[in-house]
Amino acid sequence: MNTQLALRVKNWIEADPDPRSKRELQQLVDNNDDTELGKRFAGRLAFGTAGLRGVVGAGPMGMNRFVVQQTTSGLGSYLKTQVSDLDSRGVVIGYDGRHDSKQFAHDAAGVLTAMGIKVYLTSKVAATPLVAFGVLHFGAAAGIVVTASHNPPQYNGYKVYWSNGAQIIPPHDSGIAACVHQAADQSISKTIELLSLEKARLSGTLMMLEDDFYQTYRQGVKGAEVLQNHTRPELVSLAYTAMHGVGAEMAETLLKDVGVTQVYSVAAQREPDGDFPTVNFPNPEEKGAMDLVIAEAAKHDAMLACANDPDADRFAVAVRKSPGDYQMLTGDQVGVLFGHYLLEHAPKEQGLTCTTIVSSSLLSKVAASMGARCITTLTGFKWLMNVAIAEQTSDNRFLFAYEEALGYTVGDMVWDKDGLSALVAFSQLTAELASKGETIWDRLADIYQEHGFHLNAQVSIALKPDTPNIGAYLREHPPVTVAGRSVISIDDISCGERRFADGRLETIALPASDVLIYSLEGGARVIVRPSGTEPKIKCYYEVVEIMRLDDSLEKAQLRARAQMDKFIEAHQASLPK
Repeated sequence: MNTQLALRVKNWIEADPDPRSKRELQQLVDNNDDTELGKRFAGRLAFGTAGLRGVVGAGPMGMNRFVVQQTTSGLGSYLKTQVSDLDSRGVVIGYDGRHDSKQFAHDAAGVLTAMGIKVYLTSKVAATPLVAFGVLHFGAAAGIVVTASHNPPQYNGYKVYWSNGAQIIPPHDSGIAACVHQAADQSISKTIELLSLEKARLSGTLMMLEDDFYQTYRQGVKGAEVLQNHTRPELVSLAYTAMHGVGAEMAETLLKDVGVTQVYSVAAQREPDGDFPTVNFPNPEEKGAMDLVIAEAAKHDAMLACANDPDADRFAVAVRKSPGDYQMLTGDQVGVLFGHYLLEHAPKEQGLTCTTIVSSSLLSKVAASMGARCITTLTGFKWLMNVAIAEQTSDNRFLFAYEEALGYTVGDMVWDKDGLSALVAFSQLTAELASKGETIWDRLADIYQEHGFHLNAQVSIALKPDTPNIGAYLREHPPVTVAGRSVISIDDISCGERRFADGRLETIALPASDVLIYSLEGGARVIVRPSGTEPKIKCYYEVVEIMRLDDSLEKAQLRARAQMDKFIEAHQASLPK
């Protein structure tokens, strides 16, 4: 081991407050495992756009108690420079059911209370949307939720909300990151102070959020303006899984509150379990993750098989096609179903919807046909929610937002994705359709017949190390056609410019990002996100197939899929080798 690395490891071990982490690192030292130590001290787990996420393990590149304490110290310091009444407003902290989440949350509370900052700490595991809700409910300056959402078992994370209840965006993300970096440097020579929970309670700086807080969220959902459609809820039957996460108790309660009584929970996945023993990957999008809930639905011939991810901010659903046969809806399909349904029922002054650049363009078409506005933002709920907050007015209040990765916000009670209220809303949509003898598939067919069958796909392409810079190449050689389709316009988000085929230019009001969007004849679209650090790009494709009145969904989908396969093959072949 080189001298510099040896010194960094020695200093970290001496400063680390967690005996378990100390032992873990000392074992690596004793085993002369320079390779592993080099990885763990290659830098520091970066405070990114919403916080931290990484594999749990000792050292500055892992999620551990020392990193959490350093991060919280930096966050507290930043809040003190930004919020004049911080001491009275405080910070809400919650955590999911992963093995280290409770300890990390308690460490964060100990650091902030030692800094004289009031903390509202959940007394038990909490779904992520409850923390976002709590920030607004208490008028807090910020919120922290310890969760790795749907990542594998070895991960954990630390997510930060600003006082508006939405995830942090610039300049706060970089401002916090700078303070975290400073706190991390100082912590090697100066111990970070922590107040015990008991001392913090006695001093009045810690308030434990007991069951009444969870009930306040429950009553908020129960009374939400957008969740008052109680048309024949008794007709709905659904299987549900919390996927070894924290959603089950609240999800079952909320469904019962709105009259949905035919609910069959997957017992093997109902309780929080950080090992996630029945799934390879606790993400409803992953192959096989929905198998148990679909089997439970088939057992009861239920209409729906529904899932939340482990922190219950995402929602997934498979819909019965015939007895024993269920098909997963894509995030885009659920998003457009929600948009159409909610706009049908919303008052005239509540018509603001939002989606992202890589989600289907169908919601914007549905919204326009219903006299509503749909805003398109950069990818991620931090953008969806902050833009919605900024753009809504008293005459055009926010109604709904979604991104294709199973994230939905229904109404304005929570300014982040909320898989619990989405579950309620989808059951109410299903009930309304069932009362008319219709199904989710019927509603989708109606939408597709009016606007076309929209099919979306995503492909990540690993390129050779000697491949030219894809983004630079595409900007220097703008195509006239893509996969045989004429280019109507090219959006270059890096410079906020839309260039039409006839040479006209328009300004795009989006934060700069290395993204190119090609709008093509026939409603097709390609979005290219080159990587600046590795020979890899992500491509998002959309094709639109006309669906006739006598068409079935299956036939339209087959035609669209055939289009998509040719489209992807031709586009990838056109990229520089």
